[in-house]
Amino acid sequence: MNPIRHIAFGYSTKCNIRCGHCVASDDSIPHGKMTLERALAIIEQMARCNVAGISFTAGEPLIFFEDLNRLVQLCSEKDIYSRVVTNCFWAKTSEQSDDTVSALRQSGLSQLRLSFSRWHQKHIRRENVVNAANSCQKHGLDYFISFVTDFSRQDESLEQFLRDHHLKFFPEPVIYLGRAQGFYPPRILTDYHPNTCNMNPYLSPDLDMFACCDGGNQFKETDFLFLGNLRDYGIHELFKRKEGNVLFHLIRTMGLTNIASYLGLKANEIVQYRKCELCEILFNSTENLNTLEKAATSDLLNWKR
Repeated sequence: MNPIRHIAFGYSTKCNIRCGHCVASDDSIPHGKMTLERALAIIEQMARCNVAGISFTAGEPLIFFEDLNRLVQLCSEKDIYSRVVTNCFWAKTSEQSDDTVSALRQSGLSQLRLSFSRWHQKHIRRENVVNAANSCQKHGLDYFISFVTDFSRQDESLEQFLRDHHLKFFPEPVIYLGRAQGFYPPRILTDYHPNTCNMNPYLSPDLDMFACCDGGNQFKETDFLFLGNLRDYGIHELFKRKEGNVLFHLIRTMGLTNIASYLGLKANEIVQYRKCELCEILFNSTENLNTLEKAATSDLLNWKR
């Protein structure tokens, strides 16, 4: 029996805006797009190997509105939960927003995730997000706003804007990879905690599959998160590679903080890093990775309280 599986589906890396914090794209990553026929065939394969949820992400999915509608329809036909992550460029007026949300709802979309941040809103009016959220409520489509923030005072007015409009939102930390790699991260004011990660896999438009949707293609030195390409392997085999990797299992269960402690990083050093930064330090080093792979089924596996 295959486990229940979920995946971030990068139909295209093309986007109609260029956000300064974007982890999905930087100047070194060329824009790509699957063919609709290929994407439909992949979803058929995913349905046969127990994929229960697909999140359409990467670039801006709704640039290809007709294609996305067809992909969402197929997910609905196969009883796959579908989510679209969008910057809301299409919600300039309440009428345009209603038309888009109504069509997606009729196609069987399960949820819209609306991206919102001071970087997005340099290109997209904040009122677009209000229109999109209101249309979701009007047409009975589940939604939430992903409020990307570095938790600085600069974002307080944006957060208050969302509260003033009674919108459902969740703060999400900036990931300091991709275009945000050059940012100067503010201090972390938090306790020593495990830093576990769900590690939802990601499929790129050129059919590369990674074990994690956040910055998988950023690990250039070791390719630690790279699972393979669908031209060479079946989707089931790539899922099995992820599920059978002991280090991936330990990231999900014991967490990156404990792995870093095993490797010898000092406690006061570990707490200076955010989750994705700590993951890169641990696993984008050939020396560190070799040490952890050798210990994965012995000493590291028993490094627990």
